[in-house]
Amino acid sequence: WLPTFLKTERHLSVVGTGGYLLVIIVGSFVGYLTGAWLTDRAGRRANLLIFAMLSGITIYAYTQLRLTNDQMLVLGFPLGFAASGIFSGMGAYLTELFPSAVRANGQGFAYNFGRGLGALFPSLVGYLAHGYGLGMAIGMFAGGAYLVVLITALLLPETKGREIS
Repeated sequence: WLPTFLKTERHLSVVGTGGYLLVIIVGSFVGYLTGAWLTDRAGRRANLLIFAMLSGITIYAYTQLRLTNDQMLVLGFPLGFAASGIFSGMGAYLTELFPSAVRANGQGFAYNFGRGLGALFPSLVGYLAHGYGLGMAIGMFAGGAYLVVLITALLLPETKGREIS
């Protein structure tokens, strides 16, 4: 929905959205690398908590605040950085949460259940955008998703350094 948001609510041309998306993509790449480092350095939960908070803040600012186009361009880097950095440690964390007898099934189910649930969001964003506006709809679903990540990360154990068998 981001290209549509930039075109319809920010009134950028189709060509104009490309520069904004490039900044987000570069931020995403750096976020993946940083998230991987942070996962190994600070722990799996810390990575999830830090990047979920950063993602919530940046998506709120990007979709809800009145920003100039220059501010939107600059904010694109931290938006991509935070949104992608959260995924770097996901594989390691899910692997370490399950005992070896059910590790592959547990990880596969947890990851793909989340993907399946998340697959509903684009349609729901489109539906809600008619009544609330696209920025608000994106903000509601992204904010809700990051809130779920925060709560879940607080409830699950840290697995950094845990021996798995």
